[in-house]
Amino acid sequence: QVQLVESGGGLVQAGGSLRLSCAASGSIGSINSLGWYRQAPGKQRELVAALTSTGITNYIESVKGRFTISRDNAKNTMYLQMNSLKAEDTGVYYCNVASVRRGVLQGYWGQGTQVTVSS
Repeated sequence: QVQLVESGGGLVQAGGSLRLSCAASGSIGSINSLGWYRQAPGKQRELVAALTSTGITNYIESVKGRFTISRDNAKNTMYLQMNSLKAEDTGVYYCNVASVRRGVLQGYWGQGTQVTVSS
């Protein structure tokens, strides 16, 4: 079985920084892409950052220049570095791995970690 365990969330003042981690275990398969999603209170979950297996990154416009998605293969861990945080960044952040296992495209989710930015 696959597990994604997130950490690094917390309460921070506007303008501050946080680094989220997502550690993977189990047989994930061939990874197509990695992503970080967030869900603000009362809103739908949205993709904020993605990293393909070929190293291409994508970010929603509101976080460009402030957030960086990365991975450390040796540690089986992906990261989201968040700088210059704003109140609107508040929400539960989820890591996601999209992979092919047994010929089937599969998505795996972390449990979520709360990020709260005070203005």
